[in-house]
Amino acid sequence: MRAIVIDGFGTADVLKLKTVERPTPNSDQVLIQVAATSVNRPDIVQREGNYPPPIGESTILGLEVAGTIVELGKNVAGYNLGDRVAALIGGGGYAEFASAYATHLIRLPEKLPFQEAACICETYITAYLNLFRGVRFQDGETVLLHGGGGGVNTAAIQLCKTLVPNSRVIVTASSRKIEFVRGLGVDSVIDYQNQDFTEEVKRITGELGVNVILDHIGASYFKSNMKSLAIGGTLIIIGVMSGARCELNLASMMVRRQRVVGSVLRSRSVDEKSVIIDDFADTVMPFFKMKEIAPVIDRTMLLEEASDAHRVMEASNHCGKIVLQVA
Repeated sequence: MRAIVIDGFGTADVLKLKTVERPTPNSDQVLIQVAATSVNRPDIVQREGNYPPPIGESTILGLEVAGTIVELGKNVAGYNLGDRVAALIGGGGYAEFASAYATHLIRLPEKLPFQEAACICETYITAYLNLFRGVRFQDGETVLLHGGGGGVNTAAIQLCKTLVPNSRVIVTASSRKIEFVRGLGVDSVIDYQNQDFTEEVKRITGELGVNVILDHIGASYFKSNMKSLAIGGTLIIIGVMSGARCELNLASMMVRRQRVVGSVLRSRSVDEKSVIIDDFADTVMPFFKMKEIAPVIDRTMLLEEASDAHRVMEASNHCGKIVLQVA
């Protein structure tokens, strides 16, 4: 099969299209003929040599795929050859075929295009896991989402507005993405390049702060995030783009009864992912079927253009997801 492989760690130039052996699914897995996959920030971190795949997972990049089942493991029940599915995988998405645990599959509505389905598992499940299974964000509360133009946060905006329509969503974004983010229906947008988001949060919330923050920036935002949290608020860290080390004022956190939660989806056990995916499928997928939620896609590129797709993501000029068309 054709696949994108990493020819040594480094820049996007190390991504090469090569012919490699097709994966063999184990007894609890299926083999998917991949129609589309998508580019996620962890792909870049792995390409740079800083995010190795979990033991036993493919070293090929790609954490989510959409396509059709072409092979069934002997223990797999409830699925048939030819079924249209999306899948959360530990690696292997940048390829013509990928193996996935049957319990990590999501059945696709008949009319949902593969390009859109390829955007669901990593970003929407990440947002759902952290906002609705972790802290259980509720109506009447306020959330702050950093980097509103990215895949996880465009997903988070949609989930918040759909599942808790009486909540308030505040988003930080770069100057050139302000209007795009505002068009997604958020309540407030903060231009982090020209405004102090801590001061803006205070102004917007009447000094109360926000109940939840979803952050992938890390160290450079930590102090400001803690200042932006309400009493009893929770900071969820899902990335460390600006670094992983920072200082924490324990006394202030204790007095304000705040929580700091670290969260990664990829390294969780097969069983834990299965429970999360089942919950997501039951709760969220009906909205995809009714077209009340649809992935925001910036562009679709070919598999062989993976290097260019990574450069687009690194330049942060995209709004929404970058999809790689495979079949």
